[in-house]
Amino acid sequence: MVGKATRDPKAKAVKPKKRPVPESVEPEDDSVSRRTRPRRAAACTSFKEKPARISKKSATIETKTQQTVESEYDAIVFTASPTQRDELHHQIRRLTDFTLLDSEDNLQPVQMLEFTELSFTGVILPSDESSDKEKAKGVRCKFCIPVESWSISGYEDGSPVIWFSTGLADYECVKPATKYKCYYDYLFAKALASVEVYKKLPKSDVGNFDMGVYELASSVARSMSGCKLFVSDVDIEDFVILQGQFIYNQLVGFDEAIFAEMRVLAGLRDESSKRDDTFEMEGRPSNGVLRIDGVSEVAESSAMAVDVSDKDMRYAKLLQDEEYRKSLQRPRKNGSSASASSKVYIKTTEDDIANDYPFPAYYKNSEVESDELIIADEYKHRNEILPRMILHNWSLYNSESRLISLELLPMQPCADIDVTIFGSGLVVHDRDEGWVCNDPDASTQGSEAQDSEGMAICLSQIKEWMIEYGCSTISISVRTDVAWYRLMTPSKQYAPWHKPILKTARVAISIMAMLEDQVRKARLPFQDVVKRLSELERNHESYISSDPKVVENYLIVHGQIILQIFEKIHDREIKTSSFKVELAAKRANRHHTKWTIKTKRSKSKVRILNPRAGMEPAVSKRKAMQATTTLLINRIWGEYYSNYAPEDPLEEEVEEEVENEEDNAEQEETVPNAVEVQKTPTPQKIIRGHSGKMETRWDGEILGRTSAGEPLYRQALVGGDMVAVGGAVVLEVDDIPAFYFVEYMFESSGHCKMLHGRLLQRGSETVLRNAANERELFLTNECMTVQLKDIIGTASFEIRSRPWGHQYRKENSTADLLDRARAKERKTKDLPTEYYCKSFYAPERGGFFSLPRSDMGLGSGSCNSCRMREDQEQRSELKLNASKTGFFSSGIEFSADDYVYVNPEYMIDESTKGSEKFKSGRNIGLRAFVVCQLLEIIVPKESKKGSFEVKVRRFYRPEDISADKAYSSDIQELYYSQDTDVLHPEAVKGKCEVRKKIDMPLRREYPISENIFFCEQIYDSSNGSLKQLPANIKAKFSTTKDEAVLRKRKGKGVENEADSGIVMPDEVPKEMRLATLDIFAGCGGLSQGLEQAGVSDTKWAIEYEAPAGDAFKQNHTGSTVFVDNCNVILRAIMEKGGDEKECISTQEANDLAAKLNEEQKRTLPMPGQVDFINGGPPCQGFSGMNRYSQSAWSKVQCEMILAFLSFADYFRPRYFLLENVRTFVSFNKGQAFQLTLASLLEMGYQVRFGILEAGAYGVSQSRKRAFIWAAAPGEVLPEWPEPMHVFNVPELKISLAKGLHYAAVRSTQSGAPFRPITVRDTIGDLPPVENGESVTSKEYRVDPVSWFQKEIRGETKMLTDHICKEMNELNLIRCKKIPKRPGADWRDLPNEKVKLSNGLVDEMIPWCLPNTAKDHNQWKGLFGRLDWQGNFPTSITDPQPMGKVGMCFHPDQDRILTVRECARSQGFPDKYKFSGSIKHKHRQIGNAVPPPLAFALGRKLKEALHQQQP
Repeated sequence: MVGKATRDPKAKAVKPKKRPVPESVEPEDDSVSRRTRPRRAAACTSFKEKPARISKKSATIETKTQQTVESEYDAIVFTASPTQRDELHHQIRRLTDFTLLDSEDNLQPVQMLEFTELSFTGVILPSDESSDKEKAKGVRCKFCIPVESWSISGYEDGSPVIWFSTGLADYECVKPATKYKCYYDYLFAKALASVEVYKKLPKSDVGNFDMGVYELASSVARSMSGCKLFVSDVDIEDFVILQGQFIYNQLVGFDEAIFAEMRVLAGLRDESSKRDDTFEMEGRPSNGVLRIDGVSEVAESSAMAVDVSDKDMRYAKLLQDEEYRKSLQRPRKNGSSASASSKVYIKTTEDDIANDYPFPAYYKNSEVESDELIIADEYKHRNEILPRMILHNWSLYNSESRLISLELLPMQPCADIDVTIFGSGLVVHDRDEGWVCNDPDASTQGSEAQDSEGMAICLSQIKEWMIEYGCSTISISVRTDVAWYRLMTPSKQYAPWHKPILKTARVAISIMAMLEDQVRKARLPFQDVVKRLSELERNHESYISSDPKVVENYLIVHGQIILQIFEKIHDREIKTSSFKVELAAKRANRHHTKWTIKTKRSKSKVRILNPRAGMEPAVSKRKAMQATTTLLINRIWGEYYSNYAPEDPLEEEVEEEVENEEDNAEQEETVPNAVEVQKTPTPQKIIRGHSGKMETRWDGEILGRTSAGEPLYRQALVGGDMVAVGGAVVLEVDDIPAFYFVEYMFESSGHCKMLHGRLLQRGSETVLRNAANERELFLTNECMTVQLKDIIGTASFEIRSRPWGHQYRKENSTADLLDRARAKERKTKDLPTEYYCKSFYAPERGGFFSLPRSDMGLGSGSCNSCRMREDQEQRSELKLNASKTGFFSSGIEFSADDYVYVNPEYMIDESTKGSEKFKSGRNIGLRAFVVCQLLEIIVPKESKKGSFEVKVRRFYRPEDISADKAYSSDIQELYYSQDTDVLHPEAVKGKCEVRKKIDMPLRREYPISENIFFCEQIYDSSNGSLKQLPANIKAKFSTTKDEAVLRKRKGKGVENEADSGIVMPDEVPKEMRLATLDIFAGCGGLSQGLEQAGVSDTKWAIEYEAPAGDAFKQNHTGSTVFVDNCNVILRAIMEKGGDEKECISTQEANDLAAKLNEEQKRTLPMPGQVDFINGGPPCQGFSGMNRYSQSAWSKVQCEMILAFLSFADYFRPRYFLLENVRTFVSFNKGQAFQLTLASLLEMGYQVRFGILEAGAYGVSQSRKRAFIWAAAPGEVLPEWPEPMHVFNVPELKISLAKGLHYAAVRSTQSGAPFRPITVRDTIGDLPPVENGESVTSKEYRVDPVSWFQKEIRGETKMLTDHICKEMNELNLIRCKKIPKRPGADWRDLPNEKVKLSNGLVDEMIPWCLPNTAKDHNQWKGLFGRLDWQGNFPTSITDPQPMGKVGMCFHPDQDRILTVRECARSQGFPDKYKFSGSIKHKHRQIGNAVPPPLAFALGRKLKEALHQQQP
């Protein structure tokens, strides 16, 4: 570590005064990113601030209070570890949220310490992470702490760390306060430049090092490229040279023997002096030394006399340096210094350069490519300095995988770029060991030597690129949001697209050589250069053509390369030459498109956009098409985005971060400090009425009387306004105007005129937020009674009702158009707003419902909301029944002999404590409800307030005995016991049934939806024995009323059903089911579950991908499947219905719709034929599993929801179901989610929303999905299905307004009716196969063992699709080295090299994983094995060991999971067929809705339909 500066030893010593922290220096967010790197690198943590925008009124998160101490010593003691407390002399601490102040409390740069006293304020943290949460928060000292010296370390680690030293400790600077950030960033840039220079310089054999000053500066600029202080690399080069003296002093102080006489370093120092002969750069090193690995030692040398004039000069130079800092950080109005003469960039088009490139071709690659983010996290803390990598065997292509030239992309950041370029190749670290050889044939050689070097990756979108050159070398680099990549030899396929760029670079170099040969370089005109180039020999590397016109055209169309190379040169004459000026003018005169140059690179969270990620290596034929919409959907979404600019989803608060679907057991998935929706809202409100007197009198006769005998009235005059029952009034509630619906009015016994009303909530105060119509109000269950004198006004208000159905769509559209025009006119004339209400909002139920018109505004003295609240209070009360033989809990009556569920926490076995949980083994240790029989109610003789206990008999489950017993037993089987317990009644969670096996339902079904068990055996917990239930034990089992079961017991049952063991759901005639249209149908998982539930008949399906469409046809033979773009199909349907004028679609969609054959057109469904529309619009745009959500195709996928909603608008079915990834509700701050709800409400639907976990419904997989139900007016909205299986996921909450959250169903972490389904349950019976198995049909070999296996097999005789992807040799070797034990992954690989069959040697551990592990939760699960007793991770479309969900190895076999195993993890029965290649099949499964989850939803829809029947 190099000591930087201490105060002037000649300065008069002044005793530091205790100076309190100034009020202006307010403590900032004290949350500090926990350090996950060695201490030397920790200071490279990103300084980007992310302020939370939480209003004071709606804030629900308690502010953390920072502990404060009196002195620095107290802070050192408070943050000391137990081992450090024994020796508190000069310890190390971390410092965050700090500022540096002078004696007058002015912010100062740290270099000012040489001239005046400086002190710091900030949060002092322990030197390392602390398990003590209070200590880990750190402590703030009440007084400023004097700084004695400062220093820089981190040269050997490559990451600078800045230290402040006091008499007691050395403080590692982690993060400055916002107001001090500008000073610290500049110092950090200087420190980084010093470290980067250190890295470039040799540490031995110094005499043979011949790098020049500008070459060194250019190399450092490349390494620092992306630093936010600078616009371009040229700016960084200038900065490095200007700081030459500073850098020299730092390195000489670090190692004088090596660096003092190094020519290039001395040259850098001298060059900085030449830039300004007046001043010498400050920065004399002290002799202070601070050991990096522990105790600080400050050994100050004897004071040396300092000449006053030198000190004044250094002080003046410091002030000058401060001015330079301010100029760098001042907002720039012009472009970068590299192109300061122009604010625009001239676009190069494909037509311009087509003659120099081959015919179009598409990128082809058979290798599996990891995404770029695998290497990203290693560098995310490096102060926004992007890492340098090397790319071998590379190719570049667009979003359609068509090979494309870099020339189409500007060589510096520009606004509104409409060119998207991605890349693929083999990546290795760039150690700056060499450049690409300027060999004309190099680009045609391929890269045989590097074919196996590095890791195959796909790049995110390339943002800019640059060319560098030497005397015989040319280097091309590209930048993504993750790194800079130096391009080595391209792939053979891409070489023809690379050669023109190399050639143009050589031409530029040749032109500069021509100019150099001129006496007056700047005077050689453009035409002379053209002439000289046309005279070159054909074998010259810069030969273009002998025709000057061809040469001139070449220079102009490829001019951006030439101009940017000229910008890099340091010769100002050439940089401003006549040739360059004329070339730039000629490019502008060709009327090219102009892009505005960005003055700064925007830094955002990385989103990889490469279309190849997650796709098979094949040519993409997918074409983007704008969504086809109806007028209504286009208006709603269009108006929203015209009023509210789409917000950047990357800037959301932490709560709404993109979900990582790869469930991590260590990460808590709850919403911090969330406020639950109150089911019986009775908040205390402060009502403010008029301050003066207001006339209030009844108008009309008495209508009747309240239950208390108070007279009721229909209307009253309040201050001249008529207030009527059924109208709306305005009250000032908690200082905010609020609307209330008048339920009834009465005169109290105290002769006060009273009003009882229900809150009419503005749409913006609901989950709709900004997507709501500003004139629409929503009735709620929140009610209150106020005096009439508290009314501050009335509202123009109507209860709106429109005829509903597809046949009224046009009529309603016209009425809405007139209504909006009237509202606009009234707004223009500044007339009062006319409000309306057509829906009831129940946040505690997560939805909008039809208005309860029969119970509204009756004026009868009765309020439906009050009744509901009273009922809820009674239901929630735990109390004995009148005879004290039973009790009520949650509205359910429990009596003796009932079978009940008991919370397992009340019956914990010691053997189940402390079970280890790890990723994808998250359910290990969780327990289902304990089934008990209620024996008696125990009421103490001296019972207080009705307290009592319950005595229960315990029934054991197979999993209570052993895992093997659970595996081989029926999941509904229980064992009688003599064990009894006395419990508090709160332990009882619900009712169930326990029957004899013969009384079980004939048609048992998977997944389980009934709380029914059977018992035939008795278990003795004292000795672990299990035997047949003795005849002398007369258990009182539940009785059945199932007539089919009773007939069977009399010998009249259905043939073979009991013997076969085949269980089928109740069959419902198809003519009685809902005629269904499945959109974005995939292979049919959603339709499979809904049809199995007996509620849906999928008559039509639309799917874009042919293999998935073929799979749907094979499994749903009665369905008409349209394998086409849904935009085309919607256009064709609306044309067939004669409504093409109401359809907004592209010309392409119109043309393709017209090309449908007559049979296709004939089978298109029409409005009135479709009862139910369901589907999952492509989720990639919203999914946290997909990092490509900004690509052109993903943007269109995000728009597909518009087409989906337009189908609902046009058909107006009775029911509508939308499925999507969990993050759909929070993506882009919930805009798409809110607009979807608003669209359905505008159509007139009732709407309900929620998030469900598939693992709680009978699959062995974590898969969280968002759902939106919609039901037509008059229909019953389905309830959410009760989760039936234990699964370790907290309540999945959706953010509402005002800090409230809603969870559709309870979490089953603490219990559920049944245990979780395990990996062994799911695939334990499948035969072993080898890596790359391709035989699609084979025998099972063994009988099913588990209940799940029996259900999933059904009557299937042959096993299909038990095939797996083939790993390459290296990954197969790695797989074999992964131990066959739970939780094993890449961290268990030996740290050794492996020799492959081709002779190449590679690392056993992928090189990128150890370097990035600490920043990515240790990359848990990559190359991971499943646990037999655990569950599967989220099923994805392309399982691979280095993928997003890397836990894809079989528990016992050395291979990736097969297609059938993945299908079983989703709950697909073995009879279900998939189509296409193995990758197509994985894609179909990964994109599907688990059929068991769809079944659970279907059962609830079926119940809703039955509720409507008379």
